[in-house]
Amino acid sequence: MLVMGEVHTGLLQNSGEISEPACRQVLGLMTGETVRVSRRPIVHALSPDRLTGVDCVLPAASGSRIRGVGTVVSRCAVTGGRVAQGSSYVRLARSETDRRLPWSHYLARPGVIEVLGKARAADIAEGFVGEGAPRLHGCLDLTAVTGRFLDLVQTSPLLNRRAPFRMPRTILRWVAEAGEPSIAFTLHTEQERTLRLTHPGPFTPAVVDLCEDLAVHDWLLTSLLVVVERARVGATPAAEVAARLSPAVDHLLHLWMPAARVEERLTPFWESLERRPGFSRQWRSLVDRVRDQLAVHTLALLSANAETGGR
Repeated sequence: MLVMGEVHTGLLQNSGEISEPACRQVLGLMTGETVRVSRRPIVHALSPDRLTGVDCVLPAASGSRIRGVGTVVSRCAVTGGRVAQGSSYVRLARSETDRRLPWSHYLARPGVIEVLGKARAADIAEGFVGEGAPRLHGCLDLTAVTGRFLDLVQTSPLLNRRAPFRMPRTILRWVAEAGEPSIAFTLHTEQERTLRLTHPGPFTPAVVDLCEDLAVHDWLLTSLLVVVERARVGATPAAEVAARLSPAVDHLLHLWMPAARVEERLTPFWESLERRPGFSRQWRSLVDRVRDQLAVHTLALLSANAETGGR
């Protein structure tokens, strides 16, 4: 019927990059479950899935009270030992009955919310990602579910809580349906984005991987843009500009690897976003600006040292 989810992305609350063993410990939030780690082309650690039971009203643009019962799947990830993500998603399916069943029934279908009664997928999708959609009391709140799980990671005693710079989390809210391939990414505020995706074939977790990959690169681009704006190039002394830009070099620039972990059949969606709005094009422009400013500052220091040494 419909799949919808949220991805929260932020800077890991630590002064520096954490190692692979530390990633495993930080994400090892469930006893007996394995943290999955991939090392190429960049270290990426993924927590075990966590289920949250819900019996709630589903979002609907029409304001209809649509009841859903089931479980939300959540997970956390750390990319490059530097960026933390919390992610939750649900797949909606029509219930075979109009009454709630025992929890054992829903636990046997992880990540599925069964819709009781009549509902239109388009109405729910618009209610979830549309602007100005009404939020009824007791409505499904993936923001709270995802945020709590990510907070558990960010408050790990293994992290020193001394992040090199302050950067707010971004929230990507997404919906996916079966159909002719299309993708639409929208910026709503400095922190909130939405993604509408249609793709042929049944839903697989690879769609979640795509949304998480998009979210981490959107956060990187947003963060680099903020760092450059805070540097106030042209209005601040060169030494101060260089000092404000250096965290980007130390903690962000090496993490840009779009679609590196996306299933091959889904890479055309990334290619579409590269054409418009052009993530990598804007990233390269900002990276060049950062490096040019640091190069100018370095040349100025060398010139000043040469003049001092010649006296």
